Amino acid sequence: MLKKYFTPLINIQNCINKNMPSLISKIETILFVAGKPLAAKKISKALNENEEKISECLTALLEKYNASEDAGVVIMRNNGEWQMVSNPENREAAENFLKAEISGELTRPQLETLTVISYCGPITKPELEQVRGVNCGLILRNLMIRGLIKENNDASGLLPTYEASMDYLRHLGISDLRELPDYAELHKHEYIEIAKEEKQI
Repeated sequence: MLKKYFTPLINIQNCINKNMPSLISKIETILFVAGKPLAAKKISKALNENEEKISECLTALLEKYNASEDAGVVIMRNNGEWQMVSNPENREAAENFLKAEISGELTRPQLETLTVISYCGPITKPELEQVRGVNCGLILRNLMIRGLIKENNDASGLLPTYEASMDYLRHLGISDLRELPDYAELHKHEYIEIAKEEKQI
């Protein structure tokens, strides 16, 4: 069933021979942080690179990740868009893990992430991770499933931004995030602004 997702390795070496390992690495990072399907055109615009070259590197990445049916992460291509996703064969394991993650009280990392989003949102995943210093992908998904944050597409259409949801405000008993303690000071805190600027793509 999964064989349709996998292709033999044929283009990775070609890209390496063309001195494009750095470009492949950048594209790989963008697919990882985006968490949604992306067209080669959007990636080429973000990296200021030729779209044909981007497509060639995307194909190389697809072959790299999909070379083995045992891979936990694969790259899918559909209607001109590309996305890094978990192996569809591992769906049950992933669902069981996520169910366990969203039960019970929020963990300290989840609370910290929610706090940063509350005071700094709208904020992208790379900006959030620059502030916290750790990967926040699973935590963001957890908070969205709980209905505490929402995901919005930004103007560039490349990276989504995250902000507190209306349900979250209701849980806190406030009508506006500006009612949070020291919101005005922390929302534009110097460290936060520097951290966000350093992570711009």
